[in-house]
Amino acid sequence: MRTILYILQKEFRQIFRNKTMLPVIFVIPIVQLLILAFAVTFEIRNINLVIVDQDHSTMSRELISKFRAPKFYTIKGYSPDYDLALELLKLGKAHQVLVIPDGFEKDVVKDSKAGLQLVTNAIDGSAAAIMNAYGINIIMDYNQDLVVKTLGGAEFKQPLNVSYSYWFNPDLNYTTYMVPGILALLVTIIGMFLSSMNVVREKEIGTIEQINVSPIKKYQFVAGKLLPFWFIALFELAFGLALARLIFNIPIIGSVYLIFGVAAVYLLAVLGIGLFISTLTNTQQQAMFLAWFFAVVFIMMSGLFTPVESMPDWAQQLNVINPVAYFIRMLRMIMLKGSQFSDISRPFFSIVTYAIVALSLAVWRYRKVA
Repeated sequence: MRTILYILQKEFRQIFRNKTMLPVIFVIPIVQLLILAFAVTFEIRNINLVIVDQDHSTMSRELISKFRAPKFYTIKGYSPDYDLALELLKLGKAHQVLVIPDGFEKDVVKDSKAGLQLVTNAIDGSAAAIMNAYGINIIMDYNQDLVVKTLGGAEFKQPLNVSYSYWFNPDLNYTTYMVPGILALLVTIIGMFLSSMNVVREKEIGTIEQINVSPIKKYQFVAGKLLPFWFIALFELAFGLALARLIFNIPIIGSVYLIFGVAAVYLLAVLGIGLFISTLTNTQQQAMFLAWFFAVVFIMMSGLFTPVESMPDWAQQLNVINPVAYFIRMLRMIMLKGSQFSDISRPFFSIVTYAIVALSLAVWRYRKVA
């Protein structure tokens, strides 16, 4: 135990003397949290709309006012011709074009039905789906107003009174959903990248041979190399949780002790991957690129940016070996839903298995040759 403490003391001194590593540990994660929490969002808040009003009636003006009211719509102009509006759509100056045909009000009054056209730039499919949903909801809301006027004005009562209640995220704030995932991302970067580069650094500067001929046992060397980043990553998580609560007002409904218990086990898995990468490489550049390769695959398939359920079946099955996916899911469940250990026991024990396998492979692969 005393040997491990000496190695820990040496590692912490080495970390704090390394001027290139300190910003990676303390500055970059915090900056990423503050930037990504606002930047990474699928909410559409600024939709440029061009209107082609060929009817110029009272009803067409009422419909236009419906689109003018929401904050996320900006009416960029009125076009007398559909082709001109379509040209603005092609140039990227407009996201949507609303076409109100001639005779719109007449058709509504005479036949109780009329046609409209809403054209959406669908280069970005997910954004187009959201913009289209916004536009259709506004049109349906206006259609409901017309039904009320047609069937008797204030005397008409709808048979169903619908009210909405959103659980776990009442304000539908996308930041509330993203911040727990970003915290998992930051912890992963600290654990995987720095642990892999730290061991390789011993190879680059030539001190690994001195360690190999020393009486230090293999498990003592591995523990001394990994534990500093285990402590640092937990500290980063604590600081990130404080920022999430104070700056972003993210609720932490579940147990904080459970969060750190899950994170402590998850970090063993991530550190094991980092150590395993260090045994396969000889330079810090090689370790960084290999760690980046695995990190990108894990993060993109983790459900941080897109739901896992929307992925192909083969990708969902492959996600079984993705530790980041398990951690993000557990972190969101504990923070936002208040889940107990019984609710996350299955992914937790998957992480435990992953940690055992990763650390065993890393220790087996590391050869202490005298």
